[in-house]
Amino acid sequence: MTEKEKMLSGELYNPTDEELVHERSRARQIMFSLNQTKDAEEHYRNQLLGDLLGTIEGDCKIEPPFYCDYGTNIHLGEEFYANFNCVFLDVCPIHFGKRVLIGPSVQIYTATHPVEREIRNNGLEYGKPVKIGDDVWIGGSAVINPGVTIGDQAIIGAGAVVTKDVPPKVVVAGNPARVIRELD
Repeated sequence: MTEKEKMLSGELYNPTDEELVHERSRARQIMFSLNQTKDAEEHYRNQLLGDLLGTIEGDCKIEPPFYCDYGTNIHLGEEFYANFNCVFLDVCPIHFGKRVLIGPSVQIYTATHPVEREIRNNGLEYGKPVKIGDDVWIGGSAVINPGVTIGDQAIIGAGAVVTKDVPPKVVVAGNPARVIRELD
């Protein structure tokens, strides 16, 4: 397997692999252009997002600045919105459902590191995919950790640190996030 194939499958991989370094560099060049756009350049922003991201279904809006590792592993459902200063570390896929709203400074991580010091010190890392359902609202400065699935119609409170799967139709908040309310 290539290092990229290992990365996408959630196995330990070497992030200094030439192909991965090249793909991250490509993403950074596109993000630089995206983050320099003016509000009146919405068509150009959409073109850049189309070049950066894996798939976009329907309309989407991401307010710059925006940061990611590769972009190609991010998949947006219809009517996606992300506010300013979001960071999506996409060493594994991040799938967003329809009508997802992301507050400012939200961070979504698929990247993680081994607990074993020897492996970690050798520079190896791995990832776990993140899946976010339809009609989810993630409040500002929330952190979604690797491997988390968020159910349809869930609400993630501002500043929450989500370390475990979130069921549908609940509000979670806190660090670590826990269910504080069920929705109808």
